[in-house]
Amino acid sequence: MFGTSVEVPLWLALVAGGLAAWALLDRLLLPSARWYVRSRAAKVLAEVRERLKIQPRPFQQIRRQVLIDRLVFDDKVQQSAKAFANERGMPHEVALDQVQRYAREIVPAFNAFVYFRVGYWIGKRLSQALYRVRIGYTDDAGLEAIAETATVVFVMNHRSNMDYIVASYLAAERAALSYAVGEWARVIGLQQLIRAMGAYFVRRNSKDDLYRRVLERYIAMATEAGVTQAVYPEGGLTRDGALREPRFGVLDYMLRGYHPEGERDLVFVPLGLNYDRVLEDRTQLRAGDAAAARTGGLRAAWNTLAFVAGQVGLLLRSRWHRFGYACVNFGTPVSVRAWLASRGVAIDGLDKSARQAEVAALGRHLMGEVGRLVPVLPVPLVATVVLEDAARARSEFEIKAEVATLVAQLQAGGARIYVPRSDWDYAVSAGLRMLVQRHLVDEEAGLYRARAAEEALLRYYANSIRHLARMAPASKPLEAEAADTSPAATAAEGAAARAVLVR
Repeated sequence: MFGTSVEVPLWLALVAGGLAAWALLDRLLLPSARWYVRSRAAKVLAEVRERLKIQPRPFQQIRRQVLIDRLVFDDKVQQSAKAFANERGMPHEVALDQVQRYAREIVPAFNAFVYFRVGYWIGKRLSQALYRVRIGYTDDAGLEAIAETATVVFVMNHRSNMDYIVASYLAAERAALSYAVGEWARVIGLQQLIRAMGAYFVRRNSKDDLYRRVLERYIAMATEAGVTQAVYPEGGLTRDGALREPRFGVLDYMLRGYHPEGERDLVFVPLGLNYDRVLEDRTQLRAGDAAAARTGGLRAAWNTLAFVAGQVGLLLRSRWHRFGYACVNFGTPVSVRAWLASRGVAIDGLDKSARQAEVAALGRHLMGEVGRLVPVLPVPLVATVVLEDAARARSEFEIKAEVATLVAQLQAGGARIYVPRSDWDYAVSAGLRMLVQRHLVDEEAGLYRARAAEEALLRYYANSIRHLARMAPASKPLEAEAADTSPAATAAEGAAARAVLVR
């Protein structure tokens, strides 16, 4: 009867209200939001097509659920699931459920609006807020010569989690990069953003054969479709600052479906990165020290918050400075088609062991090129010098003279040295000032000496260019150069220093 009130329990009213709100969200708000984001993405994609050298591929514009279904029902994945189920005596449907979970975990959801508007803005602002970001060297002619139909893969060293941000920001005028991101980034909110940026998640060191087969097939599908990717053959962050021994599993996945006579070439672009300060430097040193106490998750979070609070405190007192220079060098592209032709090899006709040997040879060549491209920056230069006879105190002039000797040695080996403001005197002063501010080098009465307790951290930065010094022609050790302190020797050394520093 009209006007009659009906009493219902509070919990039932809350449930009914929640269901009504969910229906409103699902049927009205979410479709509108999806339509808005997709329409914005389409507009952004139309804009960037006019300026990008390497265009986003149709594969990246397919709805994520369709890509997941294609991966799950791929013939090779299905065969692997069947073999996996038979080996373990489980129903085939159970193995397929696992494949579904793996596919959902791996497959990205690229959105041009998120990548070129949100991600690019965040990457640019964050990179420029923390570092003086520079492109040191680029083989423009080689990059321009890459065929539009080629699949391009950037191969780089891995010093910091900032690598993802800095490289994407600097490469955004050429391509949208798809990264393999570790499980550390699988955090609610962050993982959705990373997927929308076109990255895919990987489990490092997974021993699950079925998972690796699903991952392999996704990488092969993306490579065959021409998706521009970025890989770190080192597999993880450097622990001691030096280049790690590379792994070539991802390169192998990319090459398994490659056919030299096919329409699409596979082109690897070496890329070298370096920083005057790595945000994770102490964390990585501790992780690489077997004797160091393990840090729990809460302690790590506390250390991170303390670091951020300290930086904010410096900012509020107008004493904060950016963390020096971050530099990227883009090298000469390596065409797999040309590489195989020069070696007289048809990789698609090789057995497993021969193919892996060929992949390793290509991988070592690429990592050799990446190593040569690692930028030489002020802090690694000064750290290298002060570690030579670390107990000896030096004046700033002596440090600049020894840096000059090191620079000449590195230049003879073809190293790519970035000179801030084209002023070597400023560069060395800036590197030394940063080490003093971080209390890695002590200053007393105008003399500088490596702090004994921080030699491991100094070596971390020196290690970033150690391999470049090894490539250089043999020369006298730096301590031998500094041993002769006679007036004549000092004058000659000063002249040599000025000649190199002014160059």
